[in-house]
Amino acid sequence: MRTTGELSEADFRRLYRRLRDASPGGTAPRGALDTITGDRVLAAVREVRSGRTVSLAAPVDTSPGPDDAGPAEHRLTAPVDGEPVGKGLEFARDRFAMDIHGDVDSHLDALCHVVYDGTLHGGVPAGDVLSPEGASALSVDLARDGVVGRGVLLDIPRLHGVPWLEPGAQVGVEDLAAAEARQGVRVGPGDILLVRVGHRRRREELGPWDVAAARAGLHPTAMEFLAEREVAVLGSDGNNDSAPSAVPEVAFPVHVLGVHAMGLHLLDHLRFEDLVPLCAREGRWSFLCVVAPLRLPTATGSPVNPLAVL
Repeated sequence: MRTTGELSEADFRRLYRRLRDASPGGTAPRGALDTITGDRVLAAVREVRSGRTVSLAAPVDTSPGPDDAGPAEHRLTAPVDGEPVGKGLEFARDRFAMDIHGDVDSHLDALCHVVYDGTLHGGVPAGDVLSPEGASALSVDLARDGVVGRGVLLDIPRLHGVPWLEPGAQVGVEDLAAAEARQGVRVGPGDILLVRVGHRRRREELGPWDVAAARAGLHPTAMEFLAEREVAVLGSDGNNDSAPSAVPEVAFPVHVLGVHAMGLHLLDHLRFEDLVPLCAREGRWSFLCVVAPLRLPTATGSPVNPLAVL
């Protein structure tokens, strides 16, 4: 695994401007979603051969841990005592609550999620959009009709012959290009690019850890690969950013570049452990991908259960 090193804030800002200007979603109101054209959806449908569907989401976690101080809450609200009365009609009911942008559960980041220099994607002043009632623009409502396209999984641990990348590892452009070549697939315009770093498998086998201090993810310069290929959506089994940050002055540089500069909706903390063996067995790493966020018109993101259809 090659280390790509730190970027100065000045170099990061130059990279930001370059990606904003080079990306098809850099100034578009819907960001990069418009790169998923009708023709590209139809082409993605033709990726389906076996009809097998696989969830790319992790089970919702309701247990606190070092990476999840405020876990999702789920409880049965009826029957009141947890026991049916035994006669007549009764309904079991429950209630669910989640911190959408936590470090464990699978979710989608909307274009209003990242505030940088007081603005949102497209240079929109954050104060004009964000309020205690939610976001009046650039919310997850932009994806209310779903995100359907060609998914491509690049398995970086597989490339390096390891089960996962260790926390702190940074994935560079050379890793993405080498994974493409090794897996016999090419990322193209309108694709939903999924980058596996093995974060989820490491958590399942070794237990949770303080991911704010150390996690594997993309190096900011890897976003040049996405801009060149005109990717529509970026997802990972981590949160896409590495820690410590490659830009000491910017905690989440990939989020700033992806969401704010390039107009990418990000998928954080997915799970690929069921998909990888299927792709390996079939010898193909592209598939129809369907992402359906909740209808939360003013939300900055949404829990998701993306599906790969092979």
